[in-house]
Amino acid sequence: MAETAPAKGLRFQRILLKLSGEALAGHKGYGIDLDVIAPIARDVAAAAQAGAEMCLVIGGGNIFRGLMASEVGMDRARADYVGMLATVMNALALQAAIEREGRPARVLSAIPMPTVCEAYIRDKALDHLDKGRVVICAGGTSNPFFTTDTAAALRAAELGCDALLKATQVDGVYSADPKTTPTAKRYDRLSYDDVLKQDLRIMDGAAIALARDNRIPIIVFSIKSQGSLARVLQGKGSSTTIDGGRGA
Repeated sequence: MAETAPAKGLRFQRILLKLSGEALAGHKGYGIDLDVIAPIARDVAAAAQAGAEMCLVIGGGNIFRGLMASEVGMDRARADYVGMLATVMNALALQAAIEREGRPARVLSAIPMPTVCEAYIRDKALDHLDKGRVVICAGGTSNPFFTTDTAAALRAAELGCDALLKATQVDGVYSADPKTTPTAKRYDRLSYDDVLKQDLRIMDGAAIALARDNRIPIIVFSIKSQGSLARVLQGKGSSTTIDGGRGA
């Protein structure tokens, strides 16, 4: 088992990091770019080394998007199952990258596929966390019509995570897309109700409601720069906190 330092100076002990599939795609916008995965894996391994208990949920949009396929005639449930399989591919690639950085990692899939990875069982995931391993939850919830955002909130609640960190391409939540609206306002803090009422679409409504009901704060930050995860865990850097307090 890899040695893990005591979690000193960290805002949270156990976290769920939600990554989009697109975060692994690089400039092409599709597929898995190993050069893009490497710095993400380095950040995850460093956080684990610092004492954080790391759970990850990753999407599959860089390979297949079930909702888009259903819009062009594919049965929605079947399209979602294909998307869930794409998340397993991403999880295995990320596992390999994290282990190259010297941290043990395990992929647990909600859709059992024993020749490839372990099946998701809550007690098994908790045991891996107790042993200092990075746990990568794949296969969504195993049910169609649910997004990987909802899967992330569900796993965060199941595994007793102190926070859900949503990794994006921008440094927090904005009132509009900052790429197209230079005057967009960035929020330092929002309430769950702010997000739902303003339809800010950071995560889907079911994920926000799950986090709210289980009092799990959501931290939205940019994964683009090396070391950003460590800065967020130390309470530094730029991010938006979504919790039950007063919003903007």
